[in-house]
Parts: sequence; C-alpha cells; structure tokens
Amino acid sequence: MPDIAHLSSLAGSPLLDSASDRLGKVEDVVARLDDGSASVIGLTARIAGREMFVPVDRVQQFGPYSVKTSTTKLDLAQFERRPGEVLLRADVLDRSLINVDSARLITAREVELVRGEDGTWRVAGIDPSLRPRLWRLLPRRFRGHDSDHRSFVPWSDVEPFVGHVPTSRLKLAGRRLVRLHPAQIADLVEAASHAEGEEILEAVGQDKELEADVFEELDDEHQVEFLRERSDEEAAAVLARMASDDAADLLLELDQERRLPVLNRMPRAQQAKVRSLLSHNPSTAGGMMNPDFVSAPGETNAAQALARVRSSTLGEQHVSIVCVVDSAGKLLGTISLAELVRAEQEAQLSDLVDASTPSVAPEAEVPEVARLMSDYNLIAMPVLDGDGCPVGIIAVDDVLELLVPEEWRRRAGAARD
Repeated sequence: MPDIAHLSSLAGSPLLDSASDRLGKVEDVVARLDDGSASVIGLTARIAGREMFVPVDRVQQFGPYSVKTSTTKLDLAQFERRPGEVLLRADVLDRSLINVDSARLITAREVELVRGEDGTWRVAGIDPSLRPRLWRLLPRRFRGHDSDHRSFVPWSDVEPFVGHVPTSRLKLAGRRLVRLHPAQIADLVEAASHAEGEEILEAVGQDKELEADVFEELDDEHQVEFLRERSDEEAAAVLARMASDDAADLLLELDQERRLPVLNRMPRAQQAKVRSLLSHNPSTAGGMMNPDFVSAPGETNAAQALARVRSSTLGEQHVSIVCVVDSAGKLLGTISLAELVRAEQEAQLSDLVDASTPSVAPEAEVPEVARLMSDYNLIAMPVLDGDGCPVGIIAVDDVLELLVPEEWRRRAGAARD
C-alpha cells in the first residue's frame, strides 16, 4: 500500500474486495478533526444504491486507481456523520481554507493523505495551486499520483471552514487563529464570503475582547454587515467592548432606527462616553479622541505612574503618554512611556513633565491635528476642554484613519490567494 494517497484519486474510484471483485464506488474520505490534525477513519462508498461506511482498518489498498478492502465480506452500516467528522471531498476539496501561516484564504485543489509509521492515515496537507485541478481533468487511468506539490501547505497551517457541518465548527480556543493579529483576522473576514466571515467571527466570539478588536479593524461596510443580523443586545455587547471612539463611529454607521436602542443597551459608563463623543463632529479632535487615557497628579512619582500604565486595559498607543495634571485637574504637560521607564523611579512627574507638548481643543479639525502630530513626532496628543483639563487623547492611528483614502485601507481579495 502506498504511503501517500490523493483525495482526487480516491474519490470516485472503484471499491474492490480482496478478490478484486467490484463492490461499489468510493464517494468520499471521512476524517476526524482533532487539535491541529485530521485522522482518516474511513470511507463512504455507494454500494447497491446505498451510502455505506467502510472503516479504515478494513482497507487494504488506497488507490491510485481503486480502493481494495481486506476481505470479501463486509458487514457495513449506513453512513451517519458523528461529531468532529468531516467529508474531505464534500467539505474541504475546492473550498476555501485559512492559511494561518500567511493569514490568507486559499482553495484546496488537492488533499494529500499520508500513512504514518503506526499504520494510521492522516491528512498531510493541501495543494492550493491550479496544477492539481488540471491533473484531475485527465482520465483516471492516466492520473497516477501527482506528487509535485510546489505550493503544498501542511494541514497544521490551515483551518477549514466547516460551519455547514454543525458538529465540526471552527473553534478558536487553543487553535491557530489566536496567532493572528486582529487586523489580519479582519482582512480574512473581508476577503471571505458572508458565511465564511460569519464562521470566523463566531470562532473569534469565543474571546469577547478579541471579537471587539476584530470589529474595530473591519471596514464600515463589513461592520454593519455583521451587526445587521445580530440583536440590539448582541450589537450593544460588541460595541461595549470596543474603544469608545470606535464604538461611536460604528454606532453612526448603523441604521438610524437602531442607533438609540443599541446605545441604550450599552453599560451606563460606556454610554456616557459614547454620547459625549457623538456631540462632536466626527472630523474634529473631539470626534476622533478616545476619552479613556492615563493621567496622574504632578506629585506622583515615576514608579507610581508606571503602575497606573500596567493596570490600564487601554491599547498601546493610548498608554504611550501619561497626562500630568495639577490639583484642579488642569494639564501640566505629558510624559511619554519611554521617558517614564528611563526616569529615576522616585522622581516626581512635575519635574519630568514635558510642558511644551502641544494639545488641541475639541473643535480642532483634522489638518491642524495632523500638522501638530507630524511636527512634534507624536504618537498621541491630549485634547483639552475650555478650562485646560484633558478630556481625551488622539492616537496617531485615529488621524491616519481619516487621512488615508478608503480604497487604500482594504483591497478586495487582499487576503485571498
């Protein structure tokens, strides 16, 4: 029996008994999805007009022109899919998969099976190139085994879409999707079909914080697309975990009749922040800022300020500066995270603060904000109210999002090979 077999050679081939008499035709190969692997457990075959299951331990020879059993008598049962099982021809071949290593969608043009030293068969990987598809156009007797896989992708690097198989849905916990950045997952969602995108988001939804991060990275069209089918409560739960400025932007993209019901279902603290942001023009500093930031009194020392940064759940850019305030809450200046790390840990912030760092009023428009951040090489900049108190900070990505043309942010099919 060969150590390598190809799905295209097995599916549709004759099923023979040990005496080489024809029993029927092989329909598919059944595999069980485990963590990072897929073990072959048997075949489905059309025998006397019925779809039957042939256990892999009853198979003596796998292809290339036929499949031969180890006996002349088979006690076969009608095939019924069990939890965790997939049909490689129906569920994988010519379907999209996620190449987690490259964070791109690929199509499985061929599925390669390999027999291990213990005699068990498993899925070795897939070939996404067009060569196997052309090979399959040849008459079966001329195919043999096309072993020249120039674009072979190991099974350990892919995640299949099996959302149409209720017992084998894409899982996130302990799986390879967690290796991807939220922006990469968002690219995959945008490049996938709606059903595939839903399956990715359902898997991501097992980690609610990651789900919110992915929604922040989706473009407006896809954000609305995937919230449209969710209830107001579910939509509010997603927005509640997003950064306040991103949540406010997304809320404005929803149909007008849904905005208030969704907003009212968000936690009160988040509601207040979003309502405040919605009172500003989206293209001004007040509309761009994030009302969540790290601040500390001037008498705080560097070690205490670093402790505040460590305990913060904000994103990296929003903890890149600490706003130093006086007893009245007015801004004394800012200090960067790098400066905090380098400073003597007992030094007071009032002695370390950079009072020359620029700030803007909520009414400042994008060109002014962009010019100041560019001139001073800032990652983040504070926004002050009329009393000189910080009410938010603007991160450089908030500015870039408005400056970069929409067609540059996402290209159709950018994450699909």
